[in-house]
Amino acid sequence: MRDRFIAEVKEHDSVDNVFLVKSKALSVGKTGKPYLVITLMDKTGELEGRVWDDAEEISSAFEADDFIRAKGRVSAYMGKLQVKVSGIVRVDEDSVELEDFLPCSERDPDEMFGELAGIIDSVKDGYIKKLLSLLMDDPAIARGFRRAPAAKGMHHVYIGGLLEHVLSICRLIDFVATHYGNGIKRDLLIAGAILHDMGKTRELSYARSFGYTDEGRLLGHITIGVEMMDEKMKTIDGFPAETALLLKHMILSHHGEYAYGSPKRPKTLEATILSYLDDLDAKVNSIRSLIANESGNGSNWTGFHRLFERFIYKGCEPEFNELKNEELKKEGKKEAAAGRPLPLFGNQA
Repeated sequence: MRDRFIAEVKEHDSVDNVFLVKSKALSVGKTGKPYLVITLMDKTGELEGRVWDDAEEISSAFEADDFIRAKGRVSAYMGKLQVKVSGIVRVDEDSVELEDFLPCSERDPDEMFGELAGIIDSVKDGYIKKLLSLLMDDPAIARGFRRAPAAKGMHHVYIGGLLEHVLSICRLIDFVATHYGNGIKRDLLIAGAILHDMGKTRELSYARSFGYTDEGRLLGHITIGVEMMDEKMKTIDGFPAETALLLKHMILSHHGEYAYGSPKRPKTLEATILSYLDDLDAKVNSIRSLIANESGNGSNWTGFHRLFERFIYKGCEPEFNELKNEELKKEGKKEAAAGRPLPLFGNQA
């Protein structure tokens, strides 16, 4: 178990620890001297590192997705922490604990998979239940569901994130089905929720840092997911053609719009509901993660969010308020004496 993580690193700290290399790039500075830029990561976050001396030689000693021991000093540059690396040694995978380097869901994967099995058991349509059971009984698919993130960079970006996302949508479906009453095909919706991102178990790579497989880059999770489902459907005698058509449509249309990579737009009630619930759950998780990752940054706002193309208001932070109040108390003595007391930040009740 690591005794110190990236989230605990502060400006002016010395660093001497093992990291997973998310990326590396050898560049040339204005003087023509090469330098190396690396992204170091562990389960709590990422830290940019720069190697200014002997960059080419050091770069040849390791690759992206390797584990390295990096030494250096942390400084702040353009509002972000950066470590000036003075030494790097490649570390063998057998000497590290993988769970220290990749972010994980707070929920136990076996517990979540058990919850998923219970949801599948609640499906009344025999054909749909058989399809879901066949898929989740497949060892490769089950293993992927337990580990895969739901995305590479936008939402549920951690081990078990896909399963957590699927379970959240399934719970939302039960709220929606109860609210709208008769006419909502719950079994179809539940199947759509479980299957819509199933292709990500093969689209994404997540043994080390999160990325894309060759299959993922060439086909994408929507195409892969339809193929995975179709393969199992063909083993079920008498599987209804219309049900197969509706399920495939839900996978093909769940991104909602062509601009978002959806081959088709939703054209059924269930496909429309799934698309909106998928988008809602992804955005809520994305905003929550952004706020959590930027807590304690001394601002009421997050940094710019690429998905939303805006900054997100996260409210006044207690520690920030206390610091500001102390400053104002010191600076406000003269103002108060002059009858112009300065207001305090935050809730003073």
